Amino acid sequence: MTTTGSPSLETASTPAQGHAATAARPGGRAWWVLGVLCFVYVLNFLDRQLISILAKPIQDELQISDGQLGLITGLYFALFYCVIALPVGWLADKTNRVRVLSFACFLWSAATMACGLARSYPQLVAARITVGIGEAGGVPPSYAIISDYFPSGMRGRALGLYNMGPSIGAALGVAFGASIAAAFSWRDAFISIGVVGILTSFIVLFFVREPKRGGLDAAPGVDAPLPAPTPATENFWETFRTFFARPSLRLIAFAGGATQFVTYAIVNFTVLFLMREKGMTLNEIAIYYALLIGIATSAGMYVSGRLVDWLSRRSMSAYAYVPAAGLTLAVPFFIGFVWAPDWPLAMAFLAVPTFFNFFYLSPAVALVQEEVKPSQRVLSGALLLLVMNLIGLGFGPTYLGMASDFFRNGHPDNSLQLAFYTLIPFYILAIGLFLWLARVLRREGTAIGGRAS
Repeated sequence: MTTTGSPSLETASTPAQGHAATAARPGGRAWWVLGVLCFVYVLNFLDRQLISILAKPIQDELQISDGQLGLITGLYFALFYCVIALPVGWLADKTNRVRVLSFACFLWSAATMACGLARSYPQLVAARITVGIGEAGGVPPSYAIISDYFPSGMRGRALGLYNMGPSIGAALGVAFGASIAAAFSWRDAFISIGVVGILTSFIVLFFVREPKRGGLDAAPGVDAPLPAPTPATENFWETFRTFFARPSLRLIAFAGGATQFVTYAIVNFTVLFLMREKGMTLNEIAIYYALLIGIATSAGMYVSGRLVDWLSRRSMSAYAYVPAAGLTLAVPFFIGFVWAPDWPLAMAFLAVPTFFNFFYLSPAVALVQEEVKPSQRVLSGALLLLVMNLIGLGFGPTYLGMASDFFRNGHPDNSLQLAFYTLIPFYILAIGLFLWLARVLRREGTAIGGRAS
């Protein structure tokens, strides 16, 4: 049963340091909780990506177009996922975050099973929307729980490890989803993975403790009183205004959204692209693409989290320059991936953008969690995800699917290839927004944990 308490910590403080939370080092319980939350995120992203991974057999059976696939993996899902995230984030900030997370995991897992039972496109849409409603309660509470288990200066690393969840989830989804679909059917893949999620929701409920809000935030000093806790009645709109009043927080959200426009478009159509236009089979996808996305994306998440922890000690602009540099390095290799005439060469090119494309996520999350009050972290995380996912998840796959349908009349054999090429300007837009953010961070001169920008 969940209980409220302080995270297990090892401290390196002296009596003179007293309340210095930044001297605290996370103990075993903090890492256990991080592992459980990361696994929940794995399931969150795995369930989200199953339709994209199994797009070809689903298209063959239900007779849906690329445009319809883009809508069901993009706009239909994102509208509910983003809108529901706000009230869920506000509720979690005022109540028990662990219980909110547990219920959300149960709901999206049950809806994933319903996807496997769908017999028509409208039924699949309804089940998919329910997955989106459930997953809205997954990530924002987890961001805040982690921020209360790990002190400032370690949150970038902890969130970097947590944010490996999507890459691991995508890899496992490819490996197990494609393998189950190849051996049995695509429906069995949805049902079996949904069962795992339901069991995991009970593990969260009974074995993860609710941490004290703001318990590890740096205290003002030995003799200075700690800030008074934020009243439980804090207005929803106060957090909303606080978030969008800060230029740096607005920009990190829009820059992340522009990046997700590219990344979600790529992720949601890569398996279909590799199978339909590069000649890969489901069994080959289950081995080679699963390894690539699991290793490259996980490494990118972790490296970016470590980089931002290190570089932000010198300059706040690191929260912008790290993702800008990653996206710049990704572009030429993305072009090579789209151009490659066969799947082995395409996979070799794809490894590089898969590593660099996700350099934005850990810096974005860490910046927001550091810059808002502990009582606003869940809702602020939800606002970040609202902007990023509405732009990226909502319109990225939707755009690419419609672009493929547009090109298909004149280029039936390579419509997805041409659609992929049209993502290059969005890469450039995202890079420009992160460079703008770097200027804003320097101008604000905001210090995190006493560090000058």
